[in-house]
Amino acid sequence: MNDIGRPPLNSVPYRVSNPEQIPVQRYYDEEFYKLECERLWPRVWQMACRLEEIPEVGCWVEYKILDKSVIVVRTKSGVKAFHNVCRHRGVKLAIGGRGECEAQGFTCPFHGWRWNIDGKNTFVLTPQIFSEESLQAAEIDLKPCRVEFWGGSAFINFDDNASPLLECLGPVAERLSARNLEECKIEWWRSTILPTNWKLAMEAFMEGYHTLRTHPQLMTAFGPEWTRPSGMAGGPKASTPAQEFLERTISYMACLSEGMQGEIHPSEVEVAKTLLDMELPEDQSQWNDAFQTRLKDEIYQRGLAKGVPVRDMKAVDEKYPFSYVEFLFPHFFLLPVYSAFAAYRIRPLGPESCMFELFSFTLRAPDEEYVPVTGPTFLAYDSKEYPQVPMQDYYNLPLQQEGLHSGGFEYMRLSRDEEGRISNYQRLIDGFLGGVDQEKLTKGYQIASGAFNTPIVDIGF
Repeated sequence: MNDIGRPPLNSVPYRVSNPEQIPVQRYYDEEFYKLECERLWPRVWQMACRLEEIPEVGCWVEYKILDKSVIVVRTKSGVKAFHNVCRHRGVKLAIGGRGECEAQGFTCPFHGWRWNIDGKNTFVLTPQIFSEESLQAAEIDLKPCRVEFWGGSAFINFDDNASPLLECLGPVAERLSARNLEECKIEWWRSTILPTNWKLAMEAFMEGYHTLRTHPQLMTAFGPEWTRPSGMAGGPKASTPAQEFLERTISYMACLSEGMQGEIHPSEVEVAKTLLDMELPEDQSQWNDAFQTRLKDEIYQRGLAKGVPVRDMKAVDEKYPFSYVEFLFPHFFLLPVYSAFAAYRIRPLGPESCMFELFSFTLRAPDEEYVPVTGPTFLAYDSKEYPQVPMQDYYNLPLQQEGLHSGGFEYMRLSRDEEGRISNYQRLIDGFLGGVDQEKLTKGYQIASGAFNTPIVDIGF
């Protein structure tokens, strides 16, 4: 795969010619960033909103990417998306990020032209001053933006010729759908602006190689110094290896739950604590499987008893390979363990700046009261209010961005076995920038999306 040198990739500046080496300029060069803005973002599927953000007819949210703005609105006939611009003089229509407009629709603040939530123009001030051709419906109705749905989210794409969303996502969509993602709702949502290139911000979550150094508290739960999770009985440490294994395992779960507040839900830790006295097999190599099987069944059965639409995780894991982190090209991550999800969404703001959003998605009983989360809580990237895990990652990333400008550093040196996801998606970006044909891009899309800690593979061009 070294230096494949096939057209049209030769035209891509700083392209990835060696899959184990990512040229450093890709993370800060102005011209490379402009190419991404022109040739990548207008052609890829982007998670625009969760459907629970727009629960009623007339509810809308704005999705922004670079200089583009899209309205995603729930209508009587379903969710639709429109370019957020008046067809008269180009004024932005939907202002404030989100709102409700069932009665009045969208009104231009400049000249008062109006559109209903289906995008049809309903009012033009003094229409007699315009030519008949200028006021044809095709000329003045809001311009639709392509929108498709998966996993409880609306995805938009500015390219009408792009392959369908599910075809692009490939196997990762089926794996995650099996966990009932579409039934989840936002529990909390935080955002920040990182002084970091958008790709650099993503790559920290494409491998677990950094965990030992960056997140040592996760290792401590299994090391010689460890703390019992809150609520666990005090006193001396466990007297038997089996009991110590259980306490250490639950300690790890509690540490990750507190550090992430989403990947493992606190309610799942509470279920795990009820298993401290469970009997384990004599064969120690079977302890973890036995504990996980019992825990998943307990979470499943308790969820069913409460009317929560949780899936049988044992059956799901038997059918589909499990990964703690799943990447959906180009900018969305889902982190499942049991019945809840953590999620990340990253959007570029400039060559060395990005918006980074953290979500927690959880399942609820249909009759449980739910107040939709109406937007993210913004925190500075160095805020102490973040959970421990993202706080540690946010500390590293700005330092890495600065370090890339230092002399003597030419490219990322990737592990071919564990950091392959980085290489795979970077080479897919080259395909978009270089004009590779749609069929190959779609196959590359499927390969670039998926689990972390994966090897470098041939993406097809």
